[in-house]
Amino acid sequence: MTDQATQTLEPRTCPALLIAAPASGQGKTTVTAALARLHSRQGRRVRVFKCGPDFLDPMILARASGQPVYQLDLWMVGEDESRRLLWDAAGEADLILIEGVMGLFDGTPSAADLARRFGVPVLAVIDGSAMAQTFGALAHGLASFQPDLPFSGVLGNRVGSERHGQILRDALPAALRWYGALPRSSEVELPSRHLGLVQAEELADLDAGLDAAADALAASADTSLPTPVDFAAPPARLLEKSLAGVRIGVARDAAFAFLYQANLDLLAELGAQLSFFSPLADAALPEVDALYLPGGYPELHLDQLANNQAMRAAIRVHAEAGKPLLAECGGLLYLLDGLSDVQGRRAPMLGLLPGEARLQPKLTALALQQIELPEGGLRGHTYHHSSLDTTLTPLAFGECPNYRRTREALYRRGRLNASYIHFYLPSNPAAAAELFRP
Repeated sequence: MTDQATQTLEPRTCPALLIAAPASGQGKTTVTAALARLHSRQGRRVRVFKCGPDFLDPMILARASGQPVYQLDLWMVGEDESRRLLWDAAGEADLILIEGVMGLFDGTPSAADLARRFGVPVLAVIDGSAMAQTFGALAHGLASFQPDLPFSGVLGNRVGSERHGQILRDALPAALRWYGALPRSSEVELPSRHLGLVQAEELADLDAGLDAAADALAASADTSLPTPVDFAAPPARLLEKSLAGVRIGVARDAAFAFLYQANLDLLAELGAQLSFFSPLADAALPEVDALYLPGGYPELHLDQLANNQAMRAAIRVHAEAGKPLLAECGGLLYLLDGLSDVQGRRAPMLGLLPGEARLQPKLTALALQQIELPEGGLRGHTYHHSSLDTTLTPLAFGECPNYRRTREALYRRGRLNASYIHFYLPSNPAAAAELFRP
């Protein structure tokens, strides 16, 4: 990592857009991915970010752009770290795209707050499938609701025909740019699952869909780059190599795939050597000093996890030897005595933590979280459909900054730490390092 404290950092300029919508379900991910694929096919280097905590959308966006996708959030990531990520991207990209979260003005902080803080113009995605001229009124409202919001233009999603798209375009106020339209078609829609999108590798025809969406945009509007944005230099960030030489095994497969790229980058910047392994397929752990079991979909792979006796034994040996282990959400479920899917079908898990978990038909927790540990405070979020029954006494509880009642527990046994919280490790690099230090 470059030592930013030893040099004067200058602002960087790059065209950028924040893709937002009036509400969830309007097609922000599809549109962001289509734009990324369109411009990357034209030979441009596109960097994509996701506003707020999310794991599945970034998998799609990374496939569309060919580049890693990072989170931006004024609370979980923080303003300084968000600024650093944008400034770094502006130094190498021809276009920066940021997918918003929920509705444009929803939440605290909102996607609009992020756009305003960094001066990124907004592209509003509006589902036009059941409207005509009212499309223009909705676009005008989004653009003018907050007079200090940078606003660029609008894209119509799920239009019924070329003529329908023209009607929506002609209804727009003259000051708003028309970014084109996507058809109401299964070819360009992304399927859903209970945590959002399915994982990118599960979509055999994903690239064909992305190309079809890019073609539709190219056929319906001018595809020139948006206005360049000046990104101010971030404050200096110095990191000690506090994990120099530490070998960390990171679970990564179809069952454990919810990983912030920023977490992996941070561990590497702290000096750690990362080795990836599959609890589903591998019979042994790599030679490691610490383990990281992230979230994912273990409930979809109950038999395969339970039947991999060699891996279960290897992880138990690691933990029982007093070596560091951090488990988040799906990783926590894997540590329990057993896990049952929503139909009640149970399989034995690792048995490193007493307790049982069962998937529920509805969401059981959704909230940002900050938790204070002896090593320091860490921020993150929780989003799960399972309920946990355990006799363990928590070490600490998270708190939600938006006053939601959700307070996720962290359980500690020796060097084993487990929680439903998906931690954003750069929120406190020193505390993160202590969780993995042998």
